[in-house]
Amino acid sequence: MKTEKILKGAICAIGAVAISSFLAYHESKTQNAEQKMSKNSVADSEKITAGVVEEKLNLVKEWDKVFPQSDKVFHSKITFHNRYGITLAADLYIPKNESLKVNGKFPAVSVSGPFGAVKEQSSGLYAQTLAERGFLTIAFDPSFTGESSGTPRNVASPDINTEDFSASVDYLSTREDVDENRIGILGICGWGGIGINAAAMDTRIKATVASTMYDMTRVSANGYNDANDNFEARHKMLVALNHQRTKDYKQGYYDRAGANLLPEELTVQTPQFIKDYTMYYETKRGFLPRSNNSVGGWNKTSTLSFINLPFLKRSNEIQSAVLIVHGEKAHSRYFSETAFQNMTENGKGKFTANKELLIIPGASHTDLYDNLEKIPFDKIENFYREYLK
Repeated sequence: MKTEKILKGAICAIGAVAISSFLAYHESKTQNAEQKMSKNSVADSEKITAGVVEEKLNLVKEWDKVFPQSDKVFHSKITFHNRYGITLAADLYIPKNESLKVNGKFPAVSVSGPFGAVKEQSSGLYAQTLAERGFLTIAFDPSFTGESSGTPRNVASPDINTEDFSASVDYLSTREDVDENRIGILGICGWGGIGINAAAMDTRIKATVASTMYDMTRVSANGYNDANDNFEARHKMLVALNHQRTKDYKQGYYDRAGANLLPEELTVQTPQFIKDYTMYYETKRGFLPRSNNSVGGWNKTSTLSFINLPFLKRSNEIQSAVLIVHGEKAHSRYFSETAFQNMTENGKGKFTANKELLIIPGASHTDLYDNLEKIPFDKIENFYREYLK
């Protein structure tokens, strides 16, 4: 406002020539201020990012994964932070085989999922296996879960979880042993949809794999197979969820939805995919106490923010490579098929040449969690080798 008054005065008093001189002077002052700010950028940034100092997390030191440790990779725990100041915990896997190194740097892949799982489960298996094949990898716990920080606990966010993937790219991009131009991501189950959302936003991601994906925004809003895709059903759900919000605030803690059924709770009437979840998360095969899917479940209101935020809105604008993998027998197969159709605009899109949908014969949803006979690691490896070069 003050600048506008000065300009008006200059117009009345001295005309166009003087205005030019005034504007040049004003621009010079702005440039000087910017240069001064640049000189002090370190000090200023320390003040600005004081809230993004990484927390010191109490990380488990011993091997506690649900899969055996490989002797072909170096393993360690690391942390990094996202733009919201949340410190994320991850397992780092570095290949002993350096065949994929170019100029001393590895291609890298960040892995997360399934939705509600932790890095000691399926994502760690994927990360370790890819490291055995020459990729530097991390498997991380999403914000508010596992060993990562963030409160309240046991909550998900379509925005923050998408940011988690980009934050992992921040971390990988700054490692001296990683080629920042050869970074990919891999999302499992609900993190497949989150991964595609991240790829639509983050142009540093050169290749994305979505394995046995869920679109959590779609299933949250519409129910399975879009059975509740109408405003009456959604309104009823929203009334219940917002009632739960009030209840949680009054009582001072968040009610949780519960984990998967225990084996002894299964009946003949239990849907097969529910049985499959139980046999992974609630048995020795995949049980992990820190996993929401094994113990306690998500906070009941966790799905609220997913309802109005569709993940795949701009997936047809993804220019980087995407491989979607799903099981033929999976109850969730329709998520991947629709995602591929949207991404390629039924084959008529601008960026279809590097997009692929792979259906695994006979595989269920959870087969692609840990079944080494079903997970197409050869295909995934070749995909990353082609597009991370």
